[in-house]
Amino acid sequence: MKELVEYITRSLVDHPEAVEVTQVEGERSVILEVRVAPDDMGKVIGKQGRIARALRTIVKAAAVKDGKRVLVEIIQ
Repeated sequence: MKELVEYITRSLVDHPEAVEVTQVEGERSVILEVRVAPDDMGKVIGKQGRIARALRTIVKAAAVKDGKRVLVEIIQ
């Protein structure tokens, strides 16, 4: 799951080397914290949050297979 988010995020930004994805495991949930360069924040969020929403939808669909709930947080 972490690798999927990292791959998609690196494809979107101008500074892929600054992308950092941290995975925090819980009992039935996983939190993925995404950090990008300040210049790339708008590219990851998108207009009215559309790209962030699409990223969360993709991850949620992939997580159904594992039976876990996945939350994607974009952190400054």
